[in-house]
Amino acid sequence: MTNNDIFKKLRVAHQLRDEDIVNIMALVDFRITKSELGAFFRRENHPKYKECGDQILRNFLNGLIIHLRGPMPKPQKKHS
Repeated sequence: MTNNDIFKKLRVAHQLRDEDIVNIMALVDFRITKSELGAFFRRENHPKYKECGDQILRNFLNGLIIHLRGPMPKPQKKHS
């Protein structure tokens, strides 16, 4: 299974649109356009197909965690 397959399955499972994915990526300060996303979701034999790299998938997964759970709470300082 490729990164593209994983990305597609997560997109369908969470019912995400391109705009949602762009916003999720922005949560981890990763900028991506809708046209760049479209290249990942094309068939492998399509001329504009692009492989989804580990960095893209990793940033999407980290953004998805924030999207679903909310941002990590700031650690509280312990007072002695």
